[in-house]
Amino acid sequence: MKKKKLEDYVVSIPDFPEKGIIFRDITSILQDADGLALSIDMILKELEDVDFDVVVGPESRGFIFGMPVAYALHKSFIPVRKKGKLPRETVEMEYSLEYGTATIEMHKDAIVPGQKVVIVDDLIATGGTIEAIIKLIESLGGEVVKICFIMELAGLEGRKRLEGYDVSSAITYEGK
Repeated sequence: MKKKKLEDYVVSIPDFPEKGIIFRDITSILQDADGLALSIDMILKELEDVDFDVVVGPESRGFIFGMPVAYALHKSFIPVRKKGKLPRETVEMEYSLEYGTATIEMHKDAIVPGQKVVIVDDLIATGGTIEAIIKLIESLGGEVVKICFIMELAGLEGRKRLEGYDVSSAITYEGK
């Protein structure tokens, strides 16, 4: 039996959420034990030669993919959440969405100046969320040394916002 590639676990749904869009459903990776293991293994492979201290993951799928990476490499995990969800003193960053703005937060003491940080998330689309996370990390004195995604929608050109950073994606789709 031929071994499946990670993209074989992704379900593509045409015309969702609107006509002309192909929605790439990443939850199908999660619901298959082999797909989940393969996705985490691919991130771990990307990090083999990377010197870093902590993993940062945005709510919610960055938690799903970042936590097992942090656990496997015995690193701490720092959650980035929507405004108002963290209980201690936070720093925040507002960023643009297609129709409006959003604000993300992390604990003010989450990053120690000089720490090397890896960001893990499920998807890079426009890059706005990750760009805001980078600003938060750097405002606390951290250094982003790698950004790992499971999937990239290259047609939305999110990498342009992340120029100057080491970015990898396990799967790249040319469209939007």
